[in-house]
Amino acid sequence: MTSSTTVRAAAQGIEIRSGALRLALRPDLGGAIAGLWHHGVPVLRSQEPERLMSWHDAASFALVPYSNRIEQGRFDWHGRSYRLAPDFEAGPHPLHGVGHLGAWRVEPSIGPSGPGEVALVLEHRGDDGWPFDFEARQLFQLGPTSLRTELSVTNRSAQAAPFGLGWHPYFPKRARSRLHVECSGRWEIDASKLPTQLVPQPGVDADIAHLDYDHGFEGWIGAARIRDERFALTLRSSLTRLVLYTPQAKDYFCVEPVSHVANAINQPAPSALGLVTLQPGQSQRAWMTLEISTTR
Repeated sequence: MTSSTTVRAAAQGIEIRSGALRLALRPDLGGAIAGLWHHGVPVLRSQEPERLMSWHDAASFALVPYSNRIEQGRFDWHGRSYRLAPDFEAGPHPLHGVGHLGAWRVEPSIGPSGPGEVALVLEHRGDDGWPFDFEARQLFQLGPTSLRTELSVTNRSAQAAPFGLGWHPYFPKRARSRLHVECSGRWEIDASKLPTQLVPQPGVDADIAHLDYDHGFEGWIGAARIRDERFALTLRSSLTRLVLYTPQAKDYFCVEPVSHVANAINQPAPSALGLVTLQPGQSQRAWMTLEISTTR
């Protein structure tokens, strides 16, 4: 972080500025990123924080305590059956966890401790959205050419509980948007977008306009590289799985680092698919970075 980096309360939310970059956060709206701009040009799908009305339109949000879908919202855990509340917007399978639905509080000690850093905390008490208590924390660090985010989740229940995490960033689809990813496999999906079988796929290297994915990918190595007529972006993470969402009819696409396979909790060996069992007080952590340079 540089001396030119500043953090301030915005009209609604929090803004961080560093060099040419401006980051806008909405703690009250799922701890989401409302926008990320470089000299006013959107790096992520962006809008001014006071105009963001729903997580659906956010630039990015945290996936916690699970990623993607849980089949019919049902699962068994340690001899007990659970049923999650229906997610009427997502269809029959609850989607993306509950972190994006709650209000996060700004951690008061982080502002004075370092320019360009903001931490948000969510305290969840078990309910019909997720039956186990947890605490999640996001740290945002903005530099003049990069954004780093860290996400952790801590089990606050009195029993062992399943957890996963990730991020859901949205990128603008431009005329020459192109994606390069190295991986080892792709999960085929059924009509309801649940994974069925893993098939070999060494990577993706194509124009976004030619892609039509809503799939999980295994064995992600290196970086995801996104390039268009404005920016060359490099996305890295401590996580080794990705979800690619490239809807052809939309003006955005998503490259989502995640810790586990969708619906892993309903598979015979959830831990082999990345789902983590946390004992009371234990935590799971991950990080993601986005490096930004211009192509002009």
